[in-house]
Amino acid sequence: MSIPEIDPDQYTYYLPDERIARYPLPHRDEAKLLVYRDGEISDHVFRDLEHLLQPDHLLVVNNTKVIRARLFFRKPTGARIEIFCLEPVMPASYEQVFASAGPVVWECLVGNIKKWKEGDLTAVIPLGGDDVRLTASKTERTGNSVRIRFSWNRKDISFGQLLDAAGNIPIPPYLKRESESSDLTDYQTVYAARDGSVAAPTAGLHFTPEMLEHFRAQGHLLEVTLHVGAGTFKPIAAGNVGDHIMHTEHFSVTRSLLERLHAHPGSVVAVGTTSVRTLESLYWLATGIRDHRYSRGKPLHVGQWDPYHREETLSPSDAAEVLLSYMNREGTDRIYGATQLMIVPGYRFRFVRGMITNFHMPRSTLLLLIAAFTGDDWKNIYDHALQTDYRFLSYGDAMLLLPGLKA
Repeated sequence: MSIPEIDPDQYTYYLPDERIARYPLPHRDEAKLLVYRDGEISDHVFRDLEHLLQPDHLLVVNNTKVIRARLFFRKPTGARIEIFCLEPVMPASYEQVFASAGPVVWECLVGNIKKWKEGDLTAVIPLGGDDVRLTASKTERTGNSVRIRFSWNRKDISFGQLLDAAGNIPIPPYLKRESESSDLTDYQTVYAARDGSVAAPTAGLHFTPEMLEHFRAQGHLLEVTLHVGAGTFKPIAAGNVGDHIMHTEHFSVTRSLLERLHAHPGSVVAVGTTSVRTLESLYWLATGIRDHRYSRGKPLHVGQWDPYHREETLSPSDAAEVLLSYMNREGTDRIYGATQLMIVPGYRFRFVRGMITNFHMPRSTLLLLIAAFTGDDWKNIYDHALQTDYRFLSYGDAMLLLPGLKA
């Protein structure tokens, strides 16, 4: 299969502004839940999920945590400069950069950069009973982003503590409002555990602690980590999907997840498109490891169009076994990788058999992923949601897609 030629205009719909949810419902599990099963659509609420899944279904969630990635500085002239931390450069590890008590470098977007022609920016942050002086210095321009070196005058304070004290939650731009204190909890899943995302895996926002405990007690809950980047909001501007450049995101999975995938390869329901991309990327990592396409010590990376250059017959269970063998050889209990995988119509899913997700923007890579999973029925799903008052996008309602799983 070659890189598909797809007109993104075929994957759009009219989304009235009033259908975009600016805030979540007061109770997470009261969101509406559209269920698509074997071509049929029915309406439920999210708390019904416990009764809609079968005993052998495995829910896979993305336990990434949204960081307070937006920092604001003021120049002596009064101009406000926003620095949006996208991805760590030095140290490159999320764990290390948040724990660092010394200078760090991040790839950033800078708002109002025309007002920041030269010199450093400083901000005074009250923290730990004293003030911390945070300095931002431009190091180099890389395309649309800027590498920023952050330094501060307290060696007993980590960069993670500075972000927690001074940063703002980066809610999506289509909400058309500033972040509020309520977003600190609303725009975070109840199972968020590993710092690193600048956008929430929003399908998981509907879970309550009680629902989470139910699935965990049943042994039906598995976790992956994929740190969501700002590229998730990037629309398809090209006239052909094949010309769109997919963003790279970093992920990790544990040995216990792979053992469950090996034992139960056909029962996975992924919570969110980020979990889908992680699970499907694992399959292509396995084929690369099997075929010796990765040099020892080199990062494991799935390219945007890797699956479209060849047909693979490796079963999901065998793919999990390849990854487990790799972990044994490397003496590790966690695999780290990066993915640019773009899932579009024509893609054949390997690990994922069901999906929970929100309603996505027109002409977006996420909508293409939904179309790949449901075929042309994505139009019926979205038409039904528009006609029956579903709320759209990050703080909106959800759908459970089971195109091939029987009741």
